[in-house]
Amino acid sequence: MQQQSVLDQASSPVSLGEALLYWLKLGFISFGGPAGQIAMMHTELVEKRRWISEQRFLHALNYCMVLPGPEATQLAIYIGWLMHGTLGGVMAGVLFVLPSLGVLAGLSWIYLTYDDVPVIAGILYGIKPAVVAIVLAAAWRIGSRTLKNRWLVAIALLAFLAIAVVDLPFPLIVLSAAAAGVIGSRMLPHQFQLGGAHGASHQSYGPALIDDDTPTPEHALFRPARLAAVCAAGLLIGTAVWLLVAWASGGMHSPYSQMSWFFTKAALLTFGGAYAVLPYVYEAAVETFGWLTGPQMIDGLALGETTPGPLIMIVAFVGFVGGWTKEVLGPGHLALAGFIGACVATFFTFLPSFIFILAGGPLVESTRDNIRLTAPLTAISAAVVGVIVSLALFFAQHVFHTERPFAQWDFAAVAITALACVALFRYKAGAMGLLAGCALAGLVVSYLR
Repeated sequence: MQQQSVLDQASSPVSLGEALLYWLKLGFISFGGPAGQIAMMHTELVEKRRWISEQRFLHALNYCMVLPGPEATQLAIYIGWLMHGTLGGVMAGVLFVLPSLGVLAGLSWIYLTYDDVPVIAGILYGIKPAVVAIVLAAAWRIGSRTLKNRWLVAIALLAFLAIAVVDLPFPLIVLSAAAAGVIGSRMLPHQFQLGGAHGASHQSYGPALIDDDTPTPEHALFRPARLAAVCAAGLLIGTAVWLLVAWASGGMHSPYSQMSWFFTKAALLTFGGAYAVLPYVYEAAVETFGWLTGPQMIDGLALGETTPGPLIMIVAFVGFVGGWTKEVLGPGHLALAGFIGACVATFFTFLPSFIFILAGGPLVESTRDNIRLTAPLTAISAAVVGVIVSLALFFAQHVFHTERPFAQWDFAAVAITALACVALFRYKAGAMGLLAGCALAGLVVSYLR
C-alpha cells in the first residue's frame, strides 16, 4: 500500500497553488543557513513529496554550487522553474526571500529605535560572540570540504594574508584565485580536480514526478534565442529599476542609486556564500559610503543569523540602516526610508540569481551528467576559506575590543565565544539553540555588570 501511495503521488502533477504553499512555508522555516535549507528541500521534495528524483536534485544543486550567489535560493528557483516554468521559478525565489525581508526589516526598525534598551543591548551582547564562533565553524565546514591538498591550503593562506594583512580588495582576490586555478589545472591537473561538495548519489526513494529518465519539459529545452531573450530581459529589468530608483531618489549619486549598483556587483562576487562577500560589503557600506558603522554591521549579522532565509539577507539590514542613517526621505520618514533601502538592496542582490537560473537552466538540463566544478572555481572555493577566517578575525577584534590593552579585553565575550565553539564543534549544536543560549548568557552578564 505504501509503495502504491508513492507511485500515485509521483504520477500526480503538482498544481501551482500547491507549490506556492510549499515555497511560502519554506520561506518562514528556512533556518540553519544554506546547508540546513538544502537539507530541508531534500527531505521534503526528494524523500517525502517525490516531486524530483535524487539525481535531478543533485544535478541542479551542483549547478547552483558553482554560481555566485546564495545556492539554496538558486536551488529553490531552479526546482520551481523546472516544475512550472518561469512563473514557478520566480514564485519559488520570491517566496523563499520575502518572509526573511519582512522579518529582518522589522528587526532593523526595533534595533534602530530601541537599541539602547538594556534587554535588547544584553541580547545583542550575547549574540555577537556567538557570531564569531559561527563564522569560524563556517570556515571549518567549507575548508574540510575544499582544502584537500597543500596547494589549495596555500591558496587559502595567501587569500587570508591578502585581505587581512595587505588589505587587497575582495574582487582582486577572487580573480587571482581563478587565475591560479587555470594555471594549476595545466601544471597540476589532479590537484585541482575536486568533486562537488555533494557528490553523486545512488540513493533512490522510489519514483518521482521529475525522475531520472523523465524527458526535459518543453519550457526547459535549450534554445539560443531563449537564452539571449532571458538575459536581455533581466538586464532590461535591472537597468529600468535602477534608473527609476535614481530618478525617484535624486540622481545617480543618491544612497539608493549607490546601493543599486553596489549590491549588483556584490551579488556577482558571492562565491562561497555570504560569509565570503561580507568583508567586501563591510568595506563599501562602512568605509566607502558610510551607510552604517562597524559595530552596527556586526549587530546586523547577529540579527541575520536569527531570521529565516539566506544569510546574504544581511544586505536588507545594511540597506535599512543606510536609508535611515542618510535620511533619504527626510528626518520625518526614517522608517519608510529604511524599508525602501532594504527593498533596494534585496532586489539588486537577488536579481542576478534569477537570471542565472532562468537563462542557464535549459543549458544545464541539456548537458546532464556532464556538469562539474572547474579548476578556477575550485581555487576560488579555497580562497574563500581564507577570506572567511579573516572575517572571523575582524569580528573578534571588534567584539573582544582587542584595540585595548590586553587586561582590558572583554573576557566575558571571549568566554561566550569559546563556549559557543565547543557547542558547535564538539556537540554540533544548531544555530538557533546556540543563539538563544548565548543571548541568555548575554542578559546574565549584562545584569551582573
